Amino acid sequence: MSFTKRIIQIFLRECRRLKENHIYLFSMVIFPIFVTFFFTSLMNEGQPHDMPVGVVDLDNSATTRKLTRMLDSFQSTKVVAHYPNFEEARLAMQHNEIYGFLYFPQGTTADLLASRQPKVSYYYSYASLTAGSLVFKDLKTVTTLGTAGVGKSVMSAKGYTDNQIATFLQPIAIDLHPVGNPWVNYNIYLSTMLVPTCLLLFIFLVTAYSMGSELKMDTARELMKCAGDNPFVAIIGKMLPHTIIWLIIMLGYLYYTFGILDFPHPGGWGSIIGLGVLTVLASQGFGVFMFGLFPSMRMAMSMCSLWGVLSFSMVGTAFPTLAMDPALQSLAQLFPMRHFFVIYEIVVFGGNPWTDVALNAAALTLFACAPVFVIMRLGKALREYVYLE
Repeated sequence: MSFTKRIIQIFLRECRRLKENHIYLFSMVIFPIFVTFFFTSLMNEGQPHDMPVGVVDLDNSATTRKLTRMLDSFQSTKVVAHYPNFEEARLAMQHNEIYGFLYFPQGTTADLLASRQPKVSYYYSYASLTAGSLVFKDLKTVTTLGTAGVGKSVMSAKGYTDNQIATFLQPIAIDLHPVGNPWVNYNIYLSTMLVPTCLLLFIFLVTAYSMGSELKMDTARELMKCAGDNPFVAIIGKMLPHTIIWLIIMLGYLYYTFGILDFPHPGGWGSIIGLGVLTVLASQGFGVFMFGLFPSMRMAMSMCSLWGVLSFSMVGTAFPTLAMDPALQSLAQLFPMRHFFVIYEIVVFGGNPWTDVALNAAALTLFACAPVFVIMRLGKALREYVYLE
């Protein structure tokens, strides 16, 4: 029997196995689709808004009430409560009822008008990085604007011109340009990391499970017989149906995010499709490689789970890889998701040529070819190993 006929025979055999085992339907179709819609819809507003904050206003003057209304008008925060003292506001924040509060001591307005520099305090919870950062920004902005407003009134009364006042209150004017994501949309930079990492984790696990199931169901020798005792033919034929399904899922996700949701993609669709195909092949190659190193379903799936979960940290979005310890920077190169993110960031998101990420593309290609390094061990496992409960 020819090489091509053996691959087709194994391909059809694997299609039957995929149809008979419902775990493949959930792991390869339902769960990936759910994860895609879950994360992209979770942050569809772009940024969190109307996060609850409180106010302790012991001064209760027109100026402090104006600052309170200004804080409530910001998109990210919403004043939900006024507290009579500091202790009650602190307890509310500790009980997660509010993310922060603004504290106006008694005599704030009088001290402002007399240029005695009153101390207005704001407290915020940093248990959540995103919520803490946004609440801090709004609390700091409202106190800064309040001080500037009083300063402007005093200087106007003294006869200063508007240009003189503006120069005094803000000596340096900031011209801010967020490149690539001018909306500062959290959905754009989080969903493009979280969803692909989940998809890669699914690919790792399903690949290891599929290879291990041959040993568990005692069908490995049948597979090798169909392949003419050639492990290359066995792996290619067995993984081919998986590759087709994963490519459809990955490209569907990419079309949904960049086509329907219209995430920025200056690099064009050619780069997006190329990255998707390369990532699927690299993930499958890694899964087969792990099974070759640990020819046991349980051990191979455990290692793939560990690698997939660590990818969320090593990818470099939550904490920059370049700021990690040098040993961890080197370790990050062993995660396919790290190379996916670098290529996405530079080529798809930045619009730069593939030559700028040649090493990362080569790394993904190496992951795709990784089973070659354990092919002899894979062949021996499929011929001789016996599954142990």
